[in-house]
Amino acid sequence: MTPRQRLILILLLTASFTLAVDFSILNVALPVIGAEVGFSLENLQWIATSFALCAAGFTLLFGRVADLFGRRRLFLAGMALLGVASLVGGLARDLALLLIARVAQGLATAAITPAALSLLTTSFPEGGLRARALGLNGALMAAGFTTGAILGGLLTDLLSWRWAFLINVPVAVAVLVIAPMVIAESRPERRVRLDLPGAVTVTLGLLAIVFGLSSAGENSWSSPLTLGSLALGAVLLAVFWQVEKRVADPLVPVWILRRGNVAWGNFAGLLAFITETSLVFLLTLYLQKVLGFTPLAAGLSFAVLGIGTVIGGVTAPKLIGRLGPKRAIVTGFAVQAAATLPLVLLGPSSAWMPLLLIATFAGGVANLIAIVGFMVTATSGLPDAEQGLATGLATMSQQIGITMGIPIMSAIAAAQVHALGGETPSTVLTGVTTAIWVNAGLCVVAGVLVALFLKSRSAERVS
Repeated sequence: MTPRQRLILILLLTASFTLAVDFSILNVALPVIGAEVGFSLENLQWIATSFALCAAGFTLLFGRVADLFGRRRLFLAGMALLGVASLVGGLARDLALLLIARVAQGLATAAITPAALSLLTTSFPEGGLRARALGLNGALMAAGFTTGAILGGLLTDLLSWRWAFLINVPVAVAVLVIAPMVIAESRPERRVRLDLPGAVTVTLGLLAIVFGLSSAGENSWSSPLTLGSLALGAVLLAVFWQVEKRVADPLVPVWILRRGNVAWGNFAGLLAFITETSLVFLLTLYLQKVLGFTPLAAGLSFAVLGIGTVIGGVTAPKLIGRLGPKRAIVTGFAVQAAATLPLVLLGPSSAWMPLLLIATFAGGVANLIAIVGFMVTATSGLPDAEQGLATGLATMSQQIGITMGIPIMSAIAAAQVHALGGETPSTVLTGVTTAIWVNAGLCVVAGVLVALFLKSRSAERVS
């Protein structure tokens, strides 16, 4: 890498890490926030859901906006919005202002993530350097989820939950000062109109899908609100597909989804994020509801998972260089399934913690190999002009996977708990282990389908 590329990498990785921390930093602090700003227990999830709705719903739109109007411009606008929203959230004294701040943080995430990822892919040529950059990006993003859980507990216990917001402000200011000096603006070859009908239908469709998934976790899969939202989302996405076939400058050209590497790469990414983020949720239930750990102790228990993800992100480019992206993804899912399956043996005492730590470490390494393989696959073989679109699709898969996994596994675990007569440590353990069986099965299914349908690309040597 040239010195300029190193500086660009550090800058973009800092932004990505900060956004990843934001996904989980407030989870541990939710009960404290609710008590201070007046959220009832059943409405606490909206602090997380309002963020996830915007982060997932607008990411494809902003990915295309980055291509058309400038990636650096969108990246800087997103960082500025993140800084302002975090300051407002940290100073909020009522729930309305807090929710507005979380919505703004979600919009900022939807803008920054595809813009930063497309800046990363266009700053490094396809091959070894890009794979290394994506590996580090994946490692730090995954580590950010774990760090957020730990940091949220520490800040809440030692200072105040408000610092979970305020910590973003100096990061945003630093990036806004340095980025214009090192990142060049992208210029489209020709000016095209933004596909407004496509933008409206896909954004509303994704919002409805994410809302339905969130409702499933809060209510049930049979709830009219859940079914209605999911059905509305499906209809809107079907309308979006028809719109894209007819407009001159589509938001998502139909041809790009016919590329096997884009379609199957994003499928692999979706399953990778569904399985790992939902597994962390299940194990959090186990640690707190069965073993009686405090939120901070539960967060610290995932430190080995964070170490595993960093190692996986660093190892993945070398493995991709030797095996190629397809075999790396399949290997990642196979090892992740093998690491997840023993967790069905977890019992009601802390004597099972060594198994949990070893399995989550191995699963973290494997999951990052699959994630980096997905990123390389889904963004390869495309011109720079389409990188915002490709990274927008990849980011959408990531955000939907993060949002989708927890409601699915929560519904499976809750169904078992209710079938056994109510919530006790024993019934929660049964519900958790049942959902872990499904989680491991999804890893197997993902690996098999990728092995069967993703076409191999020649392995690229990574130094």
